Amino acid sequence: MEQLYVDLRNVSLVYGDGDEQTLAIDRLDLKVREGEFVAVVGPSGCGKSTLMKLVTGLLPPDGGAVFIQGRKATGPVMGVGMAFQNSTLLPWRSTLSNVMLPFELVQPHRKRLRRNADEYVEKARRLLDTVGLLEFADKFPWELSGGMQQRANVCRALVHEPKLLMLDEPFGALDAFTREELWLMTQALWMKQRFSSILVTHDLREAVFLADRVIVLSKRPGRIILERQVDIPRPRALSCTFEPLFSEIVHEIREKIVEARG
Repeated sequence: MEQLYVDLRNVSLVYGDGDEQTLAIDRLDLKVREGEFVAVVGPSGCGKSTLMKLVTGLLPPDGGAVFIQGRKATGPVMGVGMAFQNSTLLPWRSTLSNVMLPFELVQPHRKRLRRNADEYVEKARRLLDTVGLLEFADKFPWELSGGMQQRANVCRALVHEPKLLMLDEPFGALDAFTREELWLMTQALWMKQRFSSILVTHDLREAVFLADRVIVLSKRPGRIILERQVDIPRPRALSCTFEPLFSEIVHEIREKIVEARG
């Protein structure tokens, strides 16, 4: 029997009050298995970022329910890693210190940090080494390139080994070459830690390269209009993006989004 990590059941969300109400998400059912990587795409304003807030418990649904590991979410979900499009590194902290921030905030690490500082520093350094940032551990964010900052952002989201990683267009502001490098990095980290992940992106190639399954939302109010399994073996090399099957999946998704725009 498959183990579900995220289970949205008939979820709806309304923004505004009275006559100014807007239905953002409409009766949406979404399931993410443990260890599954799901990408969510769709036209602008379809509710992708709203979906992220519903999954993490930052917004309660107006209808339906959100379950995480079988438990109904009634507030912010604990133990979630998050990375966003814009760098959220703290400018007064070094790269290493930024990456270690979750240890200061998340239990049980917060309780153990003072007595086991060396252990936690070593863990953060190993992760930085994995993504090629160890030599920049003592640098500040303004001393890093945009790509390096996003590597550090993803490291910070994963250093405490969350079971769920939420990625909200984390590579959208980067050049194409750097973005593709970070696809490979994210894939390598996922294959090592096997966390569940939901990626929101406008980049269809990114969605197909990283995901096990791509979800396409309609224009507002957001409904699922396509679920496409990505049957491309892992690890995926960048060369697979030029293969016929990859292109076929991307075109199928693009056509559905064009159709959804109406």
